[in-house]
Amino acid sequence: MQLIEQVSVQEALNSFAKQPVYIHLETTNGAYASHHNTGMTVGAFIRNSVIHYEHGKITGNNPYRIGLKMEHGWVYAEGLTHYELDNKGRLLLAGLNDEGKLAVAFQLSKEPF
Repeated sequence: MQLIEQVSVQEALNSFAKQPVYIHLETTNGAYASHHNTGMTVGAFIRNSVIHYEHGKITGNNPYRIGLKMEHGWVYAEGLTHYELDNKGRLLLAGLNDEGKLAVAFQLSKEPF
């Protein structure tokens, strides 16, 4: 994975729009809790759910936020730092903390993961 290049990621988001795509979105312990030092365990996980979004947008300046506008709402993730367009055509994004550990994963694919 490499540091996010905002233009490249926006182009990839555009290429997945207006069609059914599979999403993987995951937060791991620490994505929200580590900067508050609360010791609270938090997490979210969704994998291989099919979504159809009208448009996607990347904003921010490392870390980044990505939002996908759907007919009845939004899906978004923040804290994203790295990305890869793999040889299967999947858009893989990750947010790594200061120790290089995964805090958030946000992935789109035309095939199940």
